[in-house]
Amino acid sequence: TRSLTITSVDQSTFEKAQGEKVTLPCTFELSEEDEGPLDIEWVLIPADNQKREQIIIMYSVDRVYNHYYAGLTGRMQFTNLDPRSGDGSLDILNLKAADTGTYQCKVKKAPGVQSRKIQLTVFVKPARTKCSIEGSQEIGKDVTLKCVSQEGSPLLSYDWRRVSGTQNLPATSVLNKNTGELLLKNASREFSGTYHCVASNRVGTDECSVELNVTPPINTAGIIIGAIIGTVLGLSVLGSIVFCLCKKHKEKKYEKEVHHDIREDVPPPKSRSSTARSYIGSNRSSLGSMSPSNMEGYTKTPYSQVPSEDFERAPAQTPAFAPSKVAAPNLSRMGAVPVMIPAQSKDGSIV
Repeated sequence: TRSLTITSVDQSTFEKAQGEKVTLPCTFELSEEDEGPLDIEWVLIPADNQKREQIIIMYSVDRVYNHYYAGLTGRMQFTNLDPRSGDGSLDILNLKAADTGTYQCKVKKAPGVQSRKIQLTVFVKPARTKCSIEGSQEIGKDVTLKCVSQEGSPLLSYDWRRVSGTQNLPATSVLNKNTGELLLKNASREFSGTYHCVASNRVGTDECSVELNVTPPINTAGIIIGAIIGTVLGLSVLGSIVFCLCKKHKEKKYEKEVHHDIREDVPPPKSRSSTARSYIGSNRSSLGSMSPSNMEGYTKTPYSQVPSEDFERAPAQTPAFAPSKVAAPNLSRMGAVPVMIPAQSKDGSIV
């Protein structure tokens, strides 16, 4: 007897890039003996044998069920809106690396049952490829050009080429296509130029460039001496600045202490003029109490002379005046009449 058969047997392996679309074919033919309801199931077979198969989409009794597998929800659909026409192919949109796996199409219509497996591999294109230079770009040194893609499914392959000058890689260069390293031994000026790297895998490519400039060796001794001299000069200038700032700070602190240091136990100094006036005034008061007969001896004292600082320091001391011999005044010359004043003798009689 004849039953249903799956006719799409040409291709069983698909390799696609991430973000692309794939159509997994599953066409079939029914026979007259197949009288039961038509059921079409797509099953994802995990790479781990310990895990069970999982239905991702199903057509049964004229209805589509596509909510079984959350990872593909909204990104898969039957290619033909009516699978009863004999086309149960599956479209997967916006592919991701996680979609890699084995997919199986099962067609059932009693008594016929057929299935077909398809291997899908989703690759990630090389992306964010960066070129760099490792090592000293000096004549006679070994220089390594590096090329690395931040994204991309294995197996990645790297290829370097020169886009300036002779456009040929130096004869001493060594290329590692798997790591993307280009070793340039014993570099010379002729090695200078622009180098271009192409990273590729089965689904795409990405590129980057780097500029190599080979120069004569640098005079390291002169640089070291210059650095030492510069450091010494810098420290000297810094030390001078710190010294000046400290000195200025001390001066300000001293001035502040002197201006605000008020001593209450020291009396204010007296002026010389006030001391001289007090001295002259005290002598005049003492002269005013003397009789005219005593004035002759004091008329010789110079009052116009300002006392010295020694006198100023001890104003309380009164100079001692030696008693002078003053002659009795001549009353007759003054026109006065003598008056006899009785006196008492030692024995009590009046004389």
